[in-house]
Amino acid sequence: MKGAMPPRPFMGPGGPMPPPQQFGLVETRPPLAAVLRPRFNIPGLHPSAAAAASGAGKIASTYDLVESMRFLYVNVVKARDLPVSATGAIDPFVQVKLGNFTGTTSVKAAAHSPAWNQVFAFSASHLQAHILEVAVRAKDLGGDDLVGRVGFDLAEVPVRVPPDSPLAPQWYRLESRRGDKLPHGEIMLSVWLGTQADEAFPDAWHSDAHAAAGPAAVASTRAKVYFSPKLVYLRVAALGAQDLIPHDTSRPMSACVKLQLAGQVRRTRPGAPPGAPNPIWNEEFMFVVSEPFDEPLMITVEDRVAPGRDEMLGRIVLPLQAAMPRHDHFGKPVEPRWYNLMRHSNDPDKKEVKFASKIQIRMSLDFGYHVLDESTYYSSDLQPSSKPARKPSIGMLEVGVLGARNLIPMKPKEGRTTDAYCVAKYGPKWVRTRTILDTLNPRWNEQYTWEVFDPCTVITVVVFDNGQIGCKNGSGPDQRIGKVRIRLSTLETDRVYTHFYPLLVLHQSGLKKAGELHLAVRFTCTAWVNMMALYGRPLLPKMHYTQPIPVMQLDYLRHQAMQIVAARLSRAEPPLRREVVEYMLDVDSHMFSLRRSKANFYRITSLFYGFMAMLKWYEGIRSWRNPITTMLVHMLFLILICYPELILPTIFLYMFMIGLWNYRYRPRHPSHMDTKLSHAEMTHPDELDEEFDTFPSSRPAEVVRMRYDRLRSVGGRVQTVVGDLATQGERAHALLSWRDPRATAIFIFLSLVVAIVLYVTPFQVLMVITMLYLLRHPRFRSRMPSVPFNFYRRLPAKSDMLL
Repeated sequence: MKGAMPPRPFMGPGGPMPPPQQFGLVETRPPLAAVLRPRFNIPGLHPSAAAAASGAGKIASTYDLVESMRFLYVNVVKARDLPVSATGAIDPFVQVKLGNFTGTTSVKAAAHSPAWNQVFAFSASHLQAHILEVAVRAKDLGGDDLVGRVGFDLAEVPVRVPPDSPLAPQWYRLESRRGDKLPHGEIMLSVWLGTQADEAFPDAWHSDAHAAAGPAAVASTRAKVYFSPKLVYLRVAALGAQDLIPHDTSRPMSACVKLQLAGQVRRTRPGAPPGAPNPIWNEEFMFVVSEPFDEPLMITVEDRVAPGRDEMLGRIVLPLQAAMPRHDHFGKPVEPRWYNLMRHSNDPDKKEVKFASKIQIRMSLDFGYHVLDESTYYSSDLQPSSKPARKPSIGMLEVGVLGARNLIPMKPKEGRTTDAYCVAKYGPKWVRTRTILDTLNPRWNEQYTWEVFDPCTVITVVVFDNGQIGCKNGSGPDQRIGKVRIRLSTLETDRVYTHFYPLLVLHQSGLKKAGELHLAVRFTCTAWVNMMALYGRPLLPKMHYTQPIPVMQLDYLRHQAMQIVAARLSRAEPPLRREVVEYMLDVDSHMFSLRRSKANFYRITSLFYGFMAMLKWYEGIRSWRNPITTMLVHMLFLILICYPELILPTIFLYMFMIGLWNYRYRPRHPSHMDTKLSHAEMTHPDELDEEFDTFPSSRPAEVVRMRYDRLRSVGGRVQTVVGDLATQGERAHALLSWRDPRATAIFIFLSLVVAIVLYVTPFQVLMVITMLYLLRHPRFRSRMPSVPFNFYRRLPAKSDMLL
């Protein structure tokens, strides 16, 4: 506007200060492929081909949450009848060149008819020339190593529109540098223009990653999909032993059992009665195992002869196939079995001898549990390990990773900015976008889909810097840039959310905004009745309630599950590195933090603001500040005293009216990391130093270290309890806040129904029925949680918004 004044800078003691960072969401309206017709500006592309390409974005419904990106694909299949050199067959390879971008296949040693089957993808922004050159070269030729070439005019390149079948490759006669047909040599390839929806896109060599050196580095830049291993709980009970033979009969035997499965080790207490050759333990342990069950369970009976010194009395190695599979708690009980113990003799020439010692073990593979590898506050999967017990799908979650902006440089020492890629996890499915090299504003425009089995779950998206690119040793760690968590129950169905999410990272120096991640999210429901019914069902499988696992043991099992998932995904190709998996699963979320403790404390105190407001309102009524209001309250009080059956209907009707009134103030965007809620903006440096300190502490003084570690351990448990209390209160607040629109709709509808029922039903009858129901015989009670309890457990809290 003409004559408008520029914004005044923030003034500080020493002059103008920079404006505070914005940590909120930014809503956008990007040109999504399903809504707008994308515009293409490709050099050398015929107008008719451009029109066909423009219509392709409307047809490709599988990629309607991202902006359509054009790529020139070159599929190099094989060659035949190549010439030979004076020493015999040549070592051919293919070089695909377009302007300043060149892609190269692998070298086939002494091959007369080599096969490559490699796809090259050139982004439309990298089309710097009108001619595509595909050249066959030989590594072992000196000077000009050109064997032959084929040229393509981009104006004549066909456009492939999904869901068309892949373009069939053709044989092309090789030409010399001057354009003459060679007497020998042909190459089979296909060239077409497509989008990122093409099936050749994930495994193709991309011009975005042309600077990556080495096959391993190039492989780490490609988009991939991973799946977590199937995890199962193994339950092992060491019951007792018979006829144990100690090494030294002059002292009483103190026998215990050591159970080891890969890196998981558990020990029993000494058997009772002490010193008896037939000790009894009756101790049960649980382990986390993954399919295929390759690792055996090693059971060792040991005699404690001195502190820190044990002598083996016997050992047995059991395959996990010997455990009885259990899919629910109603099946056949697991029967214990006796096994012969093996022990080494003192004679080194003898390997092993059998003897009559036995041990009684009860083993079962409990498929009815859900193996937790994430925090229960923002878990993405709640399905049991048993496939028959899993719930049917209720919908689809589609996430379009559009891009990022204003990322911080992660590799300034190497002369680069940031080589960014995204990792998203929901359920057992992990997805990894391609790496965009050396830019602070990458554009991925990749779309992924997940099946949804429960709306009360959370998807996690994290941005990392690729440590395989640009490092001197070529194997640096992948640095975290920022994390985004979105709870599905807070999303409206069939609505596309397009926002810039702030990427917030907490360092010892304080809170930093590392950029913004641009996402498009859509949750589509395909089974409304099943989704609504889930709000009354247990959050976890039935075995978690019929045979609950202690909290301390569950934390240990979760840590073991995270280690198994990280080890398995790090063995993929390309590997999903351990630091990536651990950050996605929040491996250190249980550690004590004074900042988090303060955040949880303020979460609890904020819940009491409503009670304080009620007390102030009561004080105002009592003090007759507004005589008319006070008289109305007196009249209402007298009516309720005379007609007590109106008390409960009035309360439920009041909640129904509040829920309808709050509908206009419902959240319009998904939840995100809240810096104020996390108490991260104004944190003391000493508190951050304590939070980022190692565990155990790295402080030099031994006494301080002992007290400091004890304080952090106790504080971590207190922090968890305080967080649980805050979660329960926030779930109560979510009943009428429309944060979960389906849950609020269910609650206010039931409130209206209950209000009507209470109006027509005598109060005395309701009280009698209620008391008879609450005082019913235990035989008529179920061990499963009630429907109201299940509904309350599924309500969203602010725990997934904590940084």
